[in-house]
Amino acid sequence: MKKLLLALTALLSISSTAQVNIQEFYDFGSDRQHLTTTLEMFKGDNWGSTFFFVDIDHNEKYTPSGAYAEISRAFNFWQQSKLGALSLHAEWNGGLGIFHTIDENTIGGGYGINNCWLFGAEYFIHNQDFSNTLTLQLLYKSIANTNQDIPVQLTAVWGMSNLFGVNGLTFSGFADLWGENKTFSTNNDNATNKTIVFLTEPQLWYCIGQHFGCNNLNIGTEVEIGCNFVSNGWQVNPCLGLKWIF
Repeated sequence: MKKLLLALTALLSISSTAQVNIQEFYDFGSDRQHLTTTLEMFKGDNWGSTFFFVDIDHNEKYTPSGAYAEISRAFNFWQQSKLGALSLHAEWNGGLGIFHTIDENTIGGGYGINNCWLFGAEYFIHNQDFSNTLTLQLLYKSIANTNQDIPVQLTAVWGMSNLFGVNGLTFSGFADLWGENKTFSTNNDNATNKTIVFLTEPQLWYCIGQHFGCNNLNIGTEVEIGCNFVSNGWQVNPCLGLKWIF
């Protein structure tokens, strides 16, 4: 649930109004089955644009179980030139997993998610009316306390409005491919080493609120597809959710 507002914002490089939405998803993954709240914001200005999102997982009875955030800045001082589609990119990612055991003896605990710093360039592609957009990024990625034989991330972010000519139907998402040395244990306790991680989260939204005078309300689905992201090999986690656009 990341970077999706960026894909949907028309006139990204010149928009002066902050675009904000909140999403509530139920994750049907076999090891998940919990709610996740996502808050996203995008704002363009004369020097580029800023984007951030925060994910909060709710798989504990008494407290949120984890939080993850990303914030990125695109620098573009040459928007009106022939190179206006090309921007410099800086980004930070990180978070916290939280667990609480509430009984007569213990309350609280937690663990961190390694900080990531990314720097590079992005290129924005669009059709004439900005209804279809694609952003491509080539980034150097540094993950704290982690070995990386390939410290690079490739990212694609896309958005398609009024899909198949259906008013209010939007297809958006992102795909990340990066280098990170990971070791997974199998059932026989044999270690499997991986150096490449892949993650994509396509979303399909429909503005159901348009039928009763509330264009803010959307209903939709997301599918998280990862390889070597949480565990060894491929994982697919479908979700259903609601989105409110402020």
